[in-house]
Amino acid sequence: MEYRGSDADMDQPTFSDVLDVCHEMRAELNCDFAAIAIQDDIGTDIKWPYASGNRNEKYKRITVRYGKGIAGKVISTGRPMMISDLSNDKSSMVLEHPIMLAEQLLSAYSVPLLINGTAKGALLAGNRSSHLFTENEQNSIAKYVHKLEIMFNSNHSL
Repeated sequence: MEYRGSDADMDQPTFSDVLDVCHEMRAELNCDFAAIAIQDDIGTDIKWPYASGNRNEKYKRITVRYGKGIAGKVISTGRPMMISDLSNDKSSMVLEHPIMLAEQLLSAYSVPLLINGTAKGALLAGNRSSHLFTENEQNSIAKYVHKLEIMFNSNHSL
């Protein structure tokens, strides 16, 4: 579900505007990957329409159910989630987080994105090495979540 805006809806965020936030966050945090997952308006499927620092296009084909994968867990709980070293449990954890497998991420921090007052998305920062996200990094990610929430909530649908 890629929202690209239209000439008639100039106040709504364009695909490029949202992707710029991912690029900006990735540069500020010096992380390898930044992406946004969005839950479908109808149903419980969650997709990754926006990514920066991706090595391939696999993220575009990843769909997880509500409560599954890092995005599904963040959206369903409405709480941030951190994985500092996925390599410690390759047997089950990798299969539970397809975005991390697809992008070869070992660590990630993801925060819910509130759209119209409900957790309907997630912003993820990831690294291809083990990394414990500091409190300052978590606060920076929260700043980008706030920026995205303003963008998405200025329109009433994705």
